[in-house]
Amino acid sequence: MHLIQFENQQGQRRVGVVERGEVQQVRGATSTRTLALQAIRAGVSLEFQVQTLGLEPGPAYAELLDGGRLLPPLDHEDPAHCLVTGTGLTHLGSAATRDKMHQQNSQEEAKLTDSMRMFKWGVEGGRPATGTAGAQPEWFYKGDGGILVRPGADIPLPEFAEDAGEEPELTGLYVIGDDGKPYRLGYAVGNEFSDHVLERKNYLYLAHSKLRYCSFGPALRTGELPRHLVGTSRIRRGEQVVWEKEFLSGEDNMCHSLENLEYHHFKYAQFLRPGDVHVHFFGTATLSFADGVRVEPGDRFEIAVPEFGEPLSNGVKAGTAAFQPGQVRQL
Repeated sequence: MHLIQFENQQGQRRVGVVERGEVQQVRGATSTRTLALQAIRAGVSLEFQVQTLGLEPGPAYAELLDGGRLLPPLDHEDPAHCLVTGTGLTHLGSAATRDKMHQQNSQEEAKLTDSMRMFKWGVEGGRPATGTAGAQPEWFYKGDGGILVRPGADIPLPEFAEDAGEEPELTGLYVIGDDGKPYRLGYAVGNEFSDHVLERKNYLYLAHSKLRYCSFGPALRTGELPRHLVGTSRIRRGEQVVWEKEFLSGEDNMCHSLENLEYHHFKYAQFLRPGDVHVHFFGTATLSFADGVRVEPGDRFEIAVPEFGEPLSNGVKAGTAAFQPGQVRQL
């Protein structure tokens, strides 16, 4: 099932189900989060809760896409209660990279960079037996719900940014139940959007490079994630496609299991606050930055995975400075 959140012509929030390009509205549902909490409390699946409420005719999907009326498929009415995070070094790169990692021995480990060493740990211990903890992945914080950009909208580029690079990834979408346990609603295509020039200067700048706006959607796909997914990431500059590349995801293309990534996020008690929403990016092995592409304001990202329906499309626009040096005041 593909779920979306949108605004009707009166600006009211609604939840819809997309099937074969048509939208059916979920009766009485004004947010995916509320719908999920109802399902958790009733002890049923999200799909069953949708079917229980029933469906009625909704607006044309193309109208929502073209009119900028789509919202992220999961959010929180209080942005401070939506946590946006991610894990890196989770996907297998080329066969040559994998071979290189497998050939390293303990005597050679000291020669590895910190990034390659962490990747090696993931290859060796990121897929433990079910119910056990494996190697910890790289983890980062992106922000709260205030950094979410709706599908189709432009992603602001901070005036201090050195790069505006896309990261085509899958996101896991979660709500914390009244029992303090995380419940996965499903997955969505995401553009994690980072500053790769800054990160490349020194890996200790990773935390800074991730504090950027991001987007995911348009739809939330319920159910289990296919083990092998093939997507396409491209950058358009006007009518021209300036870069395009295939990317792989799903557990068959990852060195960490999803269960392991989820464990190492939700093992922290502060991430188990009832009612909170979590948006977690699972990483990628494909970036235009790695091919020497420099994104400019006015460019448009398009990330498509057929199993998730319509592509995620976002432009890039120059942002305004929110803060200047010397503006902190002493009370």
